Amino acid sequence: MVKKLFRVFNRPNWLNLRIVNPISAVFGLDRGLPIDRFFIENFLEENSDYIKGTVLEVQDSYYSRKFAKSESVFEVIHYSNENNKATIVGDLTNTQTLPKTTIDCFICTQTLNFIYDVKSAISGIHYVLKDDGVALVTVAGLSQISRYDMDRWGDYWRFTDLSILKLFEEVFGKGNVKIEYYGNVLAAVSFLHGLASEELTRGELLFKDNNYQILICVVAKKCSA
Repeated sequence: MVKKLFRVFNRPNWLNLRIVNPISAVFGLDRGLPIDRFFIENFLEENSDYIKGTVLEVQDSYYSRKFAKSESVFEVIHYSNENNKATIVGDLTNTQTLPKTTIDCFICTQTLNFIYDVKSAISGIHYVLKDDGVALVTVAGLSQISRYDMDRWGDYWRFTDLSILKLFEEVFGKGNVKIEYYGNVLAAVSFLHGLASEELTRGELLFKDNNYQILICVVAKKCSA
C-alpha cells in the first residue's frame, strides 16, 4: 500500500523525461516490483517444471520456495559464512569449495554480473549439478550499475544473448543451452528511470525487441556422463 501511494503521488511525467536524475535510483524498489524482477518471475514461472528435487539458490531460497512445483529440498549458497541462511558456503569460481553433483536445479539470478571470473563461475554451476540437472540463470543486459554490489564485491559485466550463449555452451556443450530475453525500448527507459513494473501494462512489459535486452535468461542442462 505504501508503494502504491508513492506511485500515485509521484507519477512520472511521460511527456518530459529530459531529466538527468532518475525517478528512482534503486531499481524501482521504492515504487513496487522492479521491472527486471517481473521478468525473472515470468521466466521462472514458465520453467517451474524444472524446479524440483534438491534446489539450490544464491543468497536465499525466495524463488525456490515460490516456484517449486513439488516437495523439494531447498539449499542456499553464499560465498562466506556471513549469511545465516546459507546451507552451503562456497565460491562458484573454485570447485574445490563446492559439493559435486548434488543439485537437481540451480536457480542463479542476477549473480554472474558481479563475478569477475565469470567463466569459472559457470564451470562451478555445472560442477554442482547432478547429471540431467538444470540451471536456470538470469543476467542483466541493460541496467544501471548496482551500487550495493559495486561497493562490496564489484559490478563487472553486462551481457547479450550471444555472449552468454557462447559462455554456457563452452561448459555445458552445444545443444544443451537455451537462451531467452526480455526487453524493449519502453521497458528499458522505464527500468533505467527506476519505474516499477506496476506502472506499465503487461503487454508493454512482455513485448520483445532483441535490440533492447534488459534481462537474458539461460536454461542449461547437464548431460549424463
